[in-house]
Amino acid sequence: MKCGKQISITTFNCNGVRSAARKGFFDWLEQHAPDVVCLQETRAHEAQLREGPFFPENYHCHYYDAEKKGYAGVAIYSRQKPDRVIKGLGWDFADREGRFIQADFGNLSVISLYMPSGSSGEVRQAVKFRFLDLFMQHLQALRTDGRDYVICADWNMCHKEIDLRNWRANRKNPGFLPEERAWLDQLYDELGFVDAFRLVNKSEGQYSWWSNRGQARAKNVGWRLDYHVISPALAPAVASATIYTDAYFSDHAPVTLSLLQQKDPLEEAIS
Repeated sequence: MKCGKQISITTFNCNGVRSAARKGFFDWLEQHAPDVVCLQETRAHEAQLREGPFFPENYHCHYYDAEKKGYAGVAIYSRQKPDRVIKGLGWDFADREGRFIQADFGNLSVISLYMPSGSSGEVRQAVKFRFLDLFMQHLQALRTDGRDYVICADWNMCHKEIDLRNWRANRKNPGFLPEERAWLDQLYDELGFVDAFRLVNKSEGQYSWWSNRGQARAKNVGWRLDYHVISPALAPAVASATIYTDAYFSDHAPVTLSLLQQKDPLEEAIS
């Protein structure tokens, strides 16, 4: 491993990229200048973004929109031009909602994923469970394809009690259901993927989403829903992971992972 240069990857559910722009997100982006940015819930069609800051200078920008206007959608911005961009998973019910985009850089793949929520009722929770079943199969394939992955996502789930303030009251609610937590157990314990944030920050009170009700953000009554899941080979490269809370661009906060530059795959991928 080579010390020195770090690679920064930000994940952010912008809850509408146009709304986030009005709240100063692109000013923040220019100032902090991460190497890769993964957006979720862009809530706009690419044709609606031709005017404004939505294709920032010095970035290669790729959007994958939902069919429905004003709904879901993901994007990836990267300083390095990707070797390949993959849009969608091949599942019609998910791809119509624009939930997955992948950019490949050498042997490294960065994914922006927007997991279904399930919070609006039983029908959508069933969609979420279907997505989880299929995505687990997809993840199993990723673990054997020889590539390294950074999966940036609004996962719409918390794993441990430390990951949300009111865990006792939410044990029967979407986002902290036993079935969802068991899925995350399988992701980490059986497949070997790693929650990069918890490698370097094991503190309580680290949240990336807050309800708009009851002054939840001011009181830091939140959930950690947004995180980087990485291939185990990348774990030694994790230098830091931070949640930016100094300004509010959305009901979520940007989360940035820094990886120490490695000769393989990161040096060849990004440098």
